[in-house]
Amino acid sequence: MNLSRAHLLKNNDHNILSNLNSIEMKTTMSRTAMILFVFMFFSLNIVQAQTVQKNKSSTCEKSCKAPSRRSAIQQASLNEVAAEKSSQNEMVLIKGGVFTMGSNDFEDSKPLHQVEVNSFWMDEHEVTNAQFAEFVKATGYITVSEHPLKKEDYPGVSEEKLLPGSAVFIAPKQPVQLDNYLQWWQYVPGADWRHPFGPNSSIAGKENEPVVHVSYEDAAAYAKWAGKRLPTEAEWEYAARAGNNFEKYYWGKELKPCGKWPANIFQGHFPDLNNAEDGYVTTAPVKSFPPNAFGLYDMDGNVWEWCSDFYRPDYYSVSVSKNPRGPETSYDSEEPGIEKHVQRGGSFLCSDEYCIRYKAGSRGKGETGSAANNLGFRCVKEFVSQ
Repeated sequence: MNLSRAHLLKNNDHNILSNLNSIEMKTTMSRTAMILFVFMFFSLNIVQAQTVQKNKSSTCEKSCKAPSRRSAIQQASLNEVAAEKSSQNEMVLIKGGVFTMGSNDFEDSKPLHQVEVNSFWMDEHEVTNAQFAEFVKATGYITVSEHPLKKEDYPGVSEEKLLPGSAVFIAPKQPVQLDNYLQWWQYVPGADWRHPFGPNSSIAGKENEPVVHVSYEDAAAYAKWAGKRLPTEAEWEYAARAGNNFEKYYWGKELKPCGKWPANIFQGHFPDLNNAEDGYVTTAPVKSFPPNAFGLYDMDGNVWEWCSDFYRPDYYSVSVSKNPRGPETSYDSEEPGIEKHVQRGGSFLCSDEYCIRYKAGSRGKGETGSAANNLGFRCVKEFVSQ
């Protein structure tokens, strides 16, 4: 269920510090942002757990044959249209167009509706640790997960527990019921973008992996510094679909096309056993998997990505059809007083047993100040015709 960071601190008050030195390098969630996100994100997952089982496919189509001449020509055209790149900033020019947005598999992704977006530039991959480090070095920026906690913001939590940190995914040692995410998420003091699994971890050697433990505020600050902005939800989905309007997944009809995993998601028995069939237990270096038809990497899995839109589950019923920017305010009945933004793409923790938000058109949500070890972002920039 979606809970606040304060709720996480209260529920884990008995083991927050005791787990600090025993955290295995599995997965983490971010600080003030983290906790809030943990609850928001997981509340979403729990609410969808039964839907996962109902929608889980029992068969997998095989389509490894060579494409027809018509489809090959169409694909080549898409690649040519989208392959223009800005060599300076590793961005891809996404030519504008019309597409069908949403999904019938999720209540907050209904109804399906036609949307038109203008052309824009998009980062070809998620912002990496190395890129975020440049930003911090240049500006001295301190992320939300590194800020001290204020006692007045967390009534009922003992003062010695009010330490900067983030929520960390720690796999249980045995199978558990999926009705309580606190069995695998813990608040870890000292967890932040430099220390994704707690104070004894680091990002050394992981410079090319996506930065995590970044809140919406952190992502927006980076984007402004870089002369960019966060994508709208419509821009993000248009880019992720890459011309495939009616596929079950952003990469196509099959979960595992040609016997290969096309994205970094969870394989195995969630949450206790990750088989890592795709080669990764947590984040993967950017560009580890093939790009989509627009030349974009990791639009599915790896880490959730922030969008600029406020979150409302009913927004699609009133959305404008051209360049929608989201509602004027946010609202979530699970936490009506907390401001939230949309997140897209799922992460390395999304599983067909628990979270299937890697499916095309699905949505995530997170409080503005929340962050997590499976939450990152990429940026976009306006396209100005010459």
